[in-house]
Amino acid sequence: VQLVESGGGLVQAGGSLRLSCATSGSIFGINKMGWYRQAPGKQRELVASIARSGSSNYADSVKGRFTISSLSRPNAINAVWLQMKSLKPEDTGVYYCSADRMEMMYWGKGTEVTVSS
Repeated sequence: VQLVESGGGLVQAGGSLRLSCATSGSIFGINKMGWYRQAPGKQRELVASIARSGSSNYADSVKGRFTISSLSRPNAINAVWLQMKSLKPEDTGVYYCSADRMEMMYWGKGTEVTVSS
């Protein structure tokens, strides 16, 4: 499974960004995808995830501001997006796309988001 993120950049506080993650390779069996972020000097944390069923989960810090969505087929997820609004400086970090497939987790290389105050 290969994951490629895009859409990061520099934005002022209060602004918006939309991250995209495209899948390729052996995507059959991807049941869940998510977005994680890692701020400088901090551990990687879950931002949002979405199952093939469409059910989603969000970190408390982003509820009401971020929305995760996906393009799914009966046995796979093709792509996932993260719409981010009302961005705050504490949202700064490298955002990684993840995919759960057959008890293995796959990662993209990340896209950097910087929110200036």
